[in-house]
Amino acid sequence: MALKQVLEILDLMECAVIEEKIVSNYFMEKGLDKRNLELQSVRGEKGETTFVKIQIFGTDGRLRGGQSPTLGIIGRLGGIGARPDKIGLVSDADGAIAALACASKILDLNRKGDSLKGDIIISTHLSPSSPIIPHDPVPFMDAPITIETMNKYEVDERMEAILSVDTTKGNRIINRRGFAISPTAKNGYILRVSEDLLDIMQAVTGKLPEVFAITQQDITPYGNDLYHLNSIMQPATATEAPVVGIAITSEVAVAGCATGANQYIDIEMAVRFVVEVAKAWGMKQCSLYNEKEFHRLLSLYGSLDCFKTLGKRE
Repeated sequence: MALKQVLEILDLMECAVIEEKIVSNYFMEKGLDKRNLELQSVRGEKGETTFVKIQIFGTDGRLRGGQSPTLGIIGRLGGIGARPDKIGLVSDADGAIAALACASKILDLNRKGDSLKGDIIISTHLSPSSPIIPHDPVPFMDAPITIETMNKYEVDERMEAILSVDTTKGNRIINRRGFAISPTAKNGYILRVSEDLLDIMQAVTGKLPEVFAITQQDITPYGNDLYHLNSIMQPATATEAPVVGIAITSEVAVAGCATGANQYIDIEMAVRFVVEVAKAWGMKQCSLYNEKEFHRLLSLYGSLDCFKTLGKRE
């Protein structure tokens, strides 16, 4: 159960100004070494945000010379607030809340003697005053910084697989409350949905797993004038690692800038899922894609790395 951690992070995030000291103290009280917490304020053309990166060592993780693989958990979003237009947390904050709640839960497991085998790197950014932009069918939250800057600070080359958690409510692609997973994206390919993730998902939720559709243009970078579902798959444009989107969803289209729309039960379920994946990943009991099939695709059809770029310029 991760409800306590989700509620703690919700309370921590619901403020007009993010104070780095408060965030730092929260995680250090959970047992995190200050050296494994990075907080960095970055200013863009549309405002300022604070990037957060947390490293949690596993018992057999590579950061200490071990053999267990490293998992990246990215909370993807435009902003946690839309001040001065909106008061309080916005729906778009779910990705940051989930990522930081995952860190909190794993640290609590460590303190109780249930350390994970693999290293975990968690990253997100916290912007209480992000702009709102038009989008069909409902408005989106924009970010004060570019997607390229976001990827620079959030995607770490040490991540051997990435779970990208994002609010994905402003669409008509997935119409169920809770969370859903995407097919795996890697090096320009959209691969089959991971059977291991489906198994973990149905065990966590007690229901049939939910999968949301992505298209080829969703795994291309922003800035090419193509429609994107949202930014959930954007980490795939900046890494060689396999990426799976973890979408926190709703039955109806909910604007990213809507307040009072953070469903803590849905966030908790997504957090529990990500933590279970992290446990299995470090023990090499979970795979995000079939390596043999991927290499077969490469031998038959070649590299699709062009889809990680902006493509041919007119």
